[in-house]
Amino acid sequence: LARLMATAFDAQFITISAVLGGVKDIREAVEQAQAAQAGLVPVRTLVFVDEVHRFNKSQQDAFLPHVESGLFTFIGATTENPSFEVNAALLSRAAVYVLRTLEPDDLKQIVARAQSVKAFPATENDASDLLVAYADGDARRLLNTLETLAVAARSEQVERVTVPWLQRMLGERLRQFDKGGDAFYDTISALHK
Repeated sequence: LARLMATAFDAQFITISAVLGGVKDIREAVEQAQAAQAGLVPVRTLVFVDEVHRFNKSQQDAFLPHVESGLFTFIGATTENPSFEVNAALLSRAAVYVLRTLEPDDLKQIVARAQSVKAFPATENDASDLLVAYADGDARRLLNTLETLAVAARSEQVERVTVPWLQRMLGERLRQFDKGGDAFYDTISALHK
């Protein structure tokens, strides 16, 4: 989404991984943004920080003066609750958007698209439902699973994906995502004790 925004606004796109980066990376982003702004044709900059919750308070503070001055637009992604994991000063200068999990129908469209471009074999309806349940609302998980299964299907010359074949390929991992199965109720039970 951040890359799409940068493209839409003709902005320079800089990405920082909070897992691997530090203040040095922030300084480099600031220098790149300043250079882009100082050119004959000033260019806006969008700085995307993946896993922003992994930066400590002082690392997050390093963004503040530059966000306030408008040197760049800051976008941070986190899997954690930003109210607890992102420093209050930075959070007060940001808008928070929650990305929800995809609905089963959305995931079924992804499976259908993969099949329409012949990237994945045809599936029985129950097998498609199982794939969608396994993805648990996550398109990336579904795409990675489809890619892995497509390779396996080609090597085994599988023309139609069935539930037994999926169960064999995915093994125990598949059963953990059966929302009506034992793993689901075991988890619920553990959380309510």
